[in-house]
Amino acid sequence: MTDDAAAPDLRASDADRERVADILRDALAEGRLDMEEFGERLDATYAARTYGELAPITRDLPGPGASAAPAVSLTKDPEPSGDWAGRIVGDGDAGTSSWAVAVMSGFQRKGRWTAPRRFNCFAFWGGGEVDLRDAYFADREIVINAVAIMGGVDVVVPPGVEVVVRGVGIMGGFDHREEGVPGEPGAPRVIVTGLAFWGGVGVQRKLPRAEKQRLREERRREKLERREERRRELESRVQDHMNLHDDLLGKRSPRRQEDR
Repeated sequence: MTDDAAAPDLRASDADRERVADILRDALAEGRLDMEEFGERLDATYAARTYGELAPITRDLPGPGASAAPAVSLTKDPEPSGDWAGRIVGDGDAGTSSWAVAVMSGFQRKGRWTAPRRFNCFAFWGGGEVDLRDAYFADREIVINAVAIMGGVDVVVPPGVEVVVRGVGIMGGFDHREEGVPGEPGAPRVIVTGLAFWGGVGVQRKLPRAEKQRLREERRREKLERREERRRELESRVQDHMNLHDDLLGKRSPRRQEDR
């Protein structure tokens, strides 16, 4: 879309209006807008005729076309030791986000965020991801209440976290594969509940991204070390062969001089 400050009177296209609508849907899913605000701004979006009318709709929201805002961290920095006690923040933190909605779209909660005691999410003809690998926890036990209707929700937990699945599936289902794995001492407990109707709620256990990157770097370093070791071994064999060749030439040279 052309810069609205430079050409506010230019006519907006259908694609411009759809881009603004996408920003509003993301803001609704992230809890930045409530349903009433979302409806009002969406009506204004489709009624807009120029860039100047579209610009104010998303001016206070992140995303394409929104003014850049300074980054504000809403979570604590991770503990270097990786101790679970440093990731359970207690009663003083209600959570970064407590709900998410995806209607013919999607939502994500990932990275360094604080999971509340109860997180409610809804997916209708859409999908969502609740990633707890790098998250902090408002309590030692949290509940992910997921409702998936002709859609899906994926819950991702790190190793060491105990998972309990209590959801109900109607022509759909909940993933119980990670249930029953003992948790580490002091680790949080995640209860996954809700309803799946013609949809599914999956639970996966994955390494945090930083740990995966560390393992990749470690494998890469080991591969380079093996390659260097093979190179040195090959050089050593070549050198031994050359030394043997020189020794053989040295033994033959005196015989030739005697024959002369």
